[in-house]
Amino acid sequence: MMLEVADLHAYYGKSHILQGVDLHIDAGEVVSLLGRNGVGRSTTVKAIMGEVPPQGSIKFKGHDIAGLPNYRIAQLGLGYVPEHRDIFPGLTVRQNLMLGIKDTRRSGKWRLEDMLEMFPNLAARADTPAGVLSGGEKARLVMAKMLFDPPNFLVLDEPTNHLDMATKEMLINALSEFEGTMLFVSHDRHFLAALSNRVLELTPEGIHQYGGGYTEYVARTGHEAPGLHI
Repeated sequence: MMLEVADLHAYYGKSHILQGVDLHIDAGEVVSLLGRNGVGRSTTVKAIMGEVPPQGSIKFKGHDIAGLPNYRIAQLGLGYVPEHRDIFPGLTVRQNLMLGIKDTRRSGKWRLEDMLEMFPNLAARADTPAGVLSGGEKARLVMAKMLFDPPNFLVLDEPTNHLDMATKEMLINALSEFEGTMLFVSHDRHFLAALSNRVLELTPEGIHQYGGGYTEYVARTGHEAPGLHI
């Protein structure tokens, strides 16, 4: 078991957003977290990653990570691409990608130039300070960084936001080759169908689990996910 969450609660001010969420994810699973708007999908992810103060038990590879700072969670191999994430605006696109990587040409199986070419506009702006990029370009840079130097467990919150269709296809192809474990929140039907191999649906009564991917979920329930972009 890679991730085990038990009796997870979270609040925004006085609002009780999550009430006793339980879930577990095993190594190699690609899990999509579904649910209607307002039920707490992104809050669940944010609580696991410490962006929202959690109450309950959160264990990653046996380590209790509830309340740990983000850098300590990352050191354990849990990587996070939230819907909105800061980058280093004073560094160039190339420098942001290479930050913390010893080899200046490649990381793992990826060459730097190949990674840049995967994301439209990044290659042409490789030496541009990241702070002047558009919102969509920043989203591409964040995803490129995570794919270039991947953790063994990847958490994604609406990763296709701000991406055009061509870039979305590139992202799906790259994540299809990802050999680790993944948990993601998405409203994109194509993204869900292409990647997930287990579905968790968050409801006010708790989480309902469905074996198989998103296509199997639709076949079993007779409906698409709530709030889906088709």
